[in-house]
This record gives sequence, structure tokens and C-alpha cells, in this order.
Amino acid sequence: MKIELPHTASPVEILDWSPDWPERFAIKANAIRHALGDHALRIDHVGSTAIRGLAAKPIIDVQLSVADLELIEIIAEKMATIGYLWRPLNADRTKRYFREQPGDERTHIHMRRLGSWQEQWSLLFRDYMRAHVLEHAPYAELKRALAARYRHDRMAYTEGKSEHLWQIIRRADQWAAAGGWKPGPSDA
Repeated sequence: MKIELPHTASPVEILDWSPDWPERFAIKANAIRHALGDHALRIDHVGSTAIRGLAAKPIIDVQLSVADLELIEIIAEKMATIGYLWRPLNADRTKRYFREQPGDERTHIHMRRLGSWQEQWSLLFRDYMRAHVLEHAPYAELKRALAARYRHDRMAYTEGKSEHLWQIIRRADQWAAAGGWKPGPSDA
């Protein structure tokens, strides 16, 4: 089911990490697992809310890994039954993007092909940041500064993080190569 809703941007807000975020992910992931069954090869909590201690926007990011993005029509129908709507106008063609229905808790669901570079990037970033707590403060400081500067411009906020994220992922790549990193089991 394709639904494109008008974009209503709320202000960019960075909060201290909350122990509620993993719990909220677990509830959402359980519903997705039940709705999609074997279509969901992995369901992972990604983004800053998945990294204990890291300040973040209070939006749960879920990465849904599938065998083929061409399954979108089937998956979109099943996701709609649990309140997540496909946003087909997403500019990133390496994923399919779902959001909550208007009025529901903000949730970003990124459907990516299992084993793709983009899927691996999200998992590597998360795992590296979980293992490297000293990376948290500089990243959180940058996010807070950008949120203050671009409170009503999410695109500028996101672009402002880009160089810092690439610096982290370069360190994460070295860490992964040195330790033989591979993604652990799916979170759900």
C-alpha cells in the first residue's frame, strides 16, 4: 500500500539517552516480526537510540532486512496492518522507507536488502559506537549544536552531521578489519 502523507516537520530535538528506547524498539520489532514472518530476515534497532548512553532524537529507527526490495508491495500491505505506511517518495533508492501513521509515536523503518553495503553500514556504526563510549560525547555535542542551529531544518541538521559520521565510519572500518567484525544475530 503506497501512501504519501504531507510532511509535517517537528523541531529537531536531542534528548539524553533513555532506557525506554530499547523497550519501545522491542514492542515495535515484535509487531513487525509477527506481521512479516519470514519476509523479515533481520529486524535491528539502529541509529542513536540503539546506542546506550548516546543522546538522540527521540525517534526509534528500525532496520528491516529483506531478501529483495522488490517485495515492497507484499511487505507494505503487511506493514499497513500494524500501522506503518510506505513512503515511496524517499530519495534513497537503496532502501524502502516506512513511517508511523499520523498521531502515532515517531518511528523510522528502513527496509534494506540483506548484506547490502547500506545495511552493513548501519549495523557497523551501531556496534562500533556501542563498543567505543568515548565517541559519544563529541557526537552528542555536535548533534546538540546542530539541533540548536537548525531546529526547523532537518535536512541541514542531517547534512551537518555528515563529515563527523564519515570520520566515525572510517574508524569503525579499521576496528572491524582488525577484529573481524560481523553482525551479530538479529535483534528480533
